Amino acid sequence: MVEVENLEAPKEVVEVEVVLENEPRRGCCGWVFLTPIDWIKMLSTETHWSFVFGVVVVYGISQGLGGALARVGTEYYMKDVQKVQPSEAQVYAGITSIPWIVKPLWGLLTDVLPIFGYRRRPYFMLAGFLGVTSMLLVSLHGKLHLALAVLSLTAGSAGVAIADVTIDACVAQNSIIHRSLASDMQSLCSLTSSIGALVGFTISGIFVHLIGPKGVFGLLTIPATLVFLVGTLLDEPPVTNFNYKQVNQKFADAGKAMWTTLKFPLVWRPCLYMYLSFVLSLDINEGLFYWYTDSKAGPSFSKETVGYILSVGPVGSLLAAILYQNALKDYPFRDLLFWAQLLSGLSGMLDLMLVLRWNLAFGIPDFVAIVIDEGVSKMVGKLKWMPLLVLSSRLCPHGIEGTFFALLMSIDNAGVLSSSWGGGLLLHILKVTRTQFHNLWLAILIRNILRVTPLCLIFLVPRGDQDSTFLPAEVLVASKEEETEESPEEEAKNIELVPLVNYNVDDR
Repeated sequence: MVEVENLEAPKEVVEVEVVLENEPRRGCCGWVFLTPIDWIKMLSTETHWSFVFGVVVVYGISQGLGGALARVGTEYYMKDVQKVQPSEAQVYAGITSIPWIVKPLWGLLTDVLPIFGYRRRPYFMLAGFLGVTSMLLVSLHGKLHLALAVLSLTAGSAGVAIADVTIDACVAQNSIIHRSLASDMQSLCSLTSSIGALVGFTISGIFVHLIGPKGVFGLLTIPATLVFLVGTLLDEPPVTNFNYKQVNQKFADAGKAMWTTLKFPLVWRPCLYMYLSFVLSLDINEGLFYWYTDSKAGPSFSKETVGYILSVGPVGSLLAAILYQNALKDYPFRDLLFWAQLLSGLSGMLDLMLVLRWNLAFGIPDFVAIVIDEGVSKMVGKLKWMPLLVLSSRLCPHGIEGTFFALLMSIDNAGVLSSSWGGGLLLHILKVTRTQFHNLWLAILIRNILRVTPLCLIFLVPRGDQDSTFLPAEVLVASKEEETEESPEEEAKNIELVPLVNYNVDDR
C-alpha cells in the first residue's frame, strides 16, 4: 500500500521527496538514489576532498591503471629488453612482490611511528618518491643491468605497497569517525580500482606498442607523482607530544599479541590452508605469456591484443564479486572453498586446451578462447579469494585487528611468492624456454593437478558459516578485558591498519 501511494503521489510531493533523496545516502542505496557526481560530492563534504582524491589516486590511478600498465610493461621488458627465459621472468616476478609480503611492517610504521608530526602524509611522499626514482631509472637507462632492473622494479612495487597500506589506514580511520559512510568508502575503493584496472589493461598494449616497455615505465612516474601530491595535500592533524621512546615497546606488544593468537589451532589451521592453497596453485603465467606472443608455436598475439585480453580479467572479477554478494555469502566456509578450489583446477584445463590447440579443432578462434580463459580464471580466482578474505577478518583479535589482518594477507602473499618461484622451477625443469614450448602442456597439467590437492586439506577450514566467530575463548576474554569505551574520534586515533582491498594477491 505504501508503494502504491508513493507512485500515485502528486508531482509536487514527488519533487519534495527527490530533494530529500539528495541528502547523503548510506551504503549501497547511494548507487541507486545518487548520481556518481553527487555521491562523490557527498563523500568529499562528509570526509574531506583530499581523502577522496587520495583514494582515487592510490586505488584507481596507482594500483588500478598503473598496476595494469606495469604488469604488461614488465612482461615485455623482461622478454624483449632483458631477454630472459620464462622461468627466470617468473622468479623475478616473485621478487618484485616481496614488498607486499611485509605489509604488516608498513602498517605498524604508519600506526606507531609518525614522521615530523604526521602519521600518513610522509609515507605517501616516501611512496611517491620511490615510484618516481625507480621508474625513471628503468626508463632512462640505456642498458640497465638485470639485477639493478629487478631492484628498481621491486622499489617501485614497494612504493605502491606503502601507498596502499597508508590509504587503507586513512579509510579505516574515516570509517570509524563516519561509521554510516563505511560501506560507501569501501565501494569507492573497489569501484576506482576496478575501473582503473579495466582502463589500464585496455590501453597497456597500445602504449607498449607505441613507446615500448621502457616508455611505459616513464609513464608510470605520473601515478607516483600523484601519490607524492596526495602526501602534500592530505588533510591530517599533526601529532603532538609523541613519545618516540615507546615505539619499540609498541612493536614488541603487537608482535607478542600476534604470535599468541597464531598459536591457537583454530587460527593457525586455516592460515596453513590459505598458504598451501596458494603455494600449490603454481604460477606459470610467464610461460603462457611467451607462448601467446610466439610466432611459431603460439598464436602470435600483438601487444594491443594482449592488453585487450588482460582487460577481461577485471570484468570477470567484478562478476564474481556480484555473484558472491548476491548468492554465495551465506554458505559455510568449508563448502564454498571446496567448490572454489575444485573449479580452480578445472578452469586450468582451458589453458591446456589452448596450448594443445584443441580449440581450433572445435572451431573456436584463439582470441575467443583466450578471452574466455582469462575471464573464467579471474572469476574463479575472485570466488576463491573473497571467502578467504572474510575468513581472515573473522580470525583477527580485538585491539590489533588491522595489523593481524595485514599479517594474514602477508601469509597469502608469501604463498603467491612461493607459487611464482615454484612455477619458475617447474618451467626450468621441463625446459620451457623463449622458443621451446614442447613441454608447456605438461607444466599446465601438473599445475592443474596440484590445484586440486588442497581439497585433501579442506578439514583445516572451520565448518561454520561466514557470520560465525572462530577466535578461541581465551582471545575473546582477553579482548573484552582490554576493551575501553572510546569516542569515534579517540578510537580513530588508535586505529590499526585495516586493508580493505588487497591488490597484489587478487591480481595474480
